[in-house]
Amino acid sequence: MYNGSPADAPQVREPLHAPVAHLVRGGVVEGIHYGSVVVLDADGRVRLQLGDIEAAFYPRSALKPVQAVAMLRAGLPLDGDLLSLAAASHSGEERHLAGARRILDLAGLTEDDLRNVPDMPYDPVERDTWVRDGRQPSRLAQNCSGKHAAMLWTAKLNGWSLTDYLDAAHPLQRAVADTVEDLTGQRAAGVTVDGCGAPLFAISLHGLARALSRITSAAPGTPEARVADAMREHPETASGTRRDVAALMRAVPGLLAKDGFEGVQVAALPDGRAVAVKIADGANRARVPVAAAALARAGVDPALLTGFAGEPLLGGGEPVGSVRPVRALDPVELPACA
Repeated sequence: MYNGSPADAPQVREPLHAPVAHLVRGGVVEGIHYGSVVVLDADGRVRLQLGDIEAAFYPRSALKPVQAVAMLRAGLPLDGDLLSLAAASHSGEERHLAGARRILDLAGLTEDDLRNVPDMPYDPVERDTWVRDGRQPSRLAQNCSGKHAAMLWTAKLNGWSLTDYLDAAHPLQRAVADTVEDLTGQRAAGVTVDGCGAPLFAISLHGLARALSRITSAAPGTPEARVADAMREHPETASGTRRDVAALMRAVPGLLAKDGFEGVQVAALPDGRAVAVKIADGANRARVPVAAAALARAGVDPALLTGFAGEPLLGGGEPVGSVRPVRALDPVELPACA
């Protein structure tokens, strides 16, 4: 349980992952997804753990709500849909691009000031449309553009330099590092560069769950609560119209959820209950059903999670199997509370 004093950094080692999901075809286990899972009670105690929840790992974009909190603490004046976009891994829909432009306009900046990597939209439907229309990769279309636009505005408001805002030694990124340490309750084991070019901190899965728990259970009006409110009220802005993470937030009242590349999922409820998942091989098909099973173990009514059992395995175009979380993740008899 977190006592308010940052712990030592998690150990950098090969994670001792455990089976978290089976691929069952025709009643036979065809494959196994390994990974790690942690479920926290409202008081921060570990209710369930599978695999290795204390080894250092990269949370990837699942850390974006924490980065957004850091920017609000540094004076960023965003709320609502634009704050949700600042914490987003968006799909590249036109509303996401328009939102990133609005943040840049408010800052008196342009797309040319962004330092993220140009890309096509993340959503395959949007990407296919771009290809048909002959549009080229852009910094606005890249899924982290809302975060980068917000980082630029935060830097400008504080009188910090703009061209090097992604440097780990920049005052903005030092403020982010301090917030990561504060909310996770541990020091980072190391810093590298994420896919978008921003600094990425190595923490533990336990620390990631603890951070989101603190964000969702924070007092109203705090930077943490503002981020939680914005993302819950605008889940499609924080992800996309066709994204499972938005559907999950819509399905479970009060839930804040964030995904990350390489099979990472974190989610938390307003009372502080939280789950975090890392799929060892980065498989998306295991991320959602395992996270849903973990939420059921956290006390979420399983009836709210029936749409997140995962896509069926097909044979001849017909369902012949499924991805099934391991029995250790089966719901237990607890009072259902969404």
